[in-house]
Amino acid sequence: MPNLAEAQGILNSADVLFTAEEVSAAVDRMAAEITEQLSGEYPLVLAVMGGAVVFTGQLLPRLLFPLDFDYVHVSRYGDKTHGGELNWKMAPKEDVRDRVVLVLDDILDEGETMAAIRDKVMEMGAKAFYSGVFANKLIEKTKPIKADYVGIDVPDRYVFGYGMDVRGIWRNLPAIYALK
Repeated sequence: MPNLAEAQGILNSADVLFTAEEVSAAVDRMAAEITEQLSGEYPLVLAVMGGAVVFTGQLLPRLLFPLDFDYVHVSRYGDKTHGGELNWKMAPKEDVRDRVVLVLDDILDEGETMAAIRDKVMEMGAKAFYSGVFANKLIEKTKPIKADYVGIDVPDRYVFGYGMDVRGIWRNLPAIYALK
């Protein structure tokens, strides 16, 4: 974990990719798309901890239909900048059976985490699976899953802010930044 001066240095040297206003507009658009498709389904919404906290907290009040809410906690990153082995800290609960499930995450990077969650939810008997990510990273590699709902596309750079961290910090920023 960086000290205060290092943390401020990371932010000061980063590029702003999307302003807070652009981020908010993207969430508004996503909420409209999700509402149009899922408002009649009474879905179970699962947030992926901890990156999806900021995004989910902003999106849920914009979804003006009944839903159930829970979370999963799985990570491939920890405080590293490259994905590693999948670590389930909290698997989906059994109440996914026969439900339409919408999983929300901060970013679809290589897609391994979301694909694993999809597989687990469907194995547990979900009726349908949808995924929503605030950011979709544009990478060369083919991903094992494509998000149904995407807020923004980000370049193949290390991005942070709005739930996404860099070395464990700056999840709380309202805009999206990229390391140089």
